[in-house]
Amino acid sequence: MQKIFIEQLETSSLIGVYDWERKNKQRLLIDIELQADLSTAAKSDDVEDTLNYAQVAATVIFLAQKAEFKLIEALANNLVTGILEQFPLVSFVKLKLSKPDILSNAKNVAVEFSKGQEV
Repeated sequence: MQKIFIEQLETSSLIGVYDWERKNKQRLLIDIELQADLSTAAKSDDVEDTLNYAQVAATVIFLAQKAEFKLIEALANNLVTGILEQFPLVSFVKLKLSKPDILSNAKNVAVEFSKGQEV
């Protein structure tokens, strides 16, 4: 099994518990690790045989931007589930969702979720 990494994917979402968080979308950074069988693509050198990571990134951005969760845990779970549902070549996803601008005295707050069959 091989891996594809998408690191520091930037998007925004309406996310948060407090009233002031519910008024404007907040910046999010997302790190994604995808496990998939990429051996056919490695041999064929044909884009049709691989996982289109640009489509994965676009899907994650779309899902995050339309979401209105209170907790980053709920959004992270939604994103992981969405990837597995929309990209059958992916057997396992690990996703770190960061909310970097939320605490003035911390560089970042993040959660990490994983789902699927890790090999």
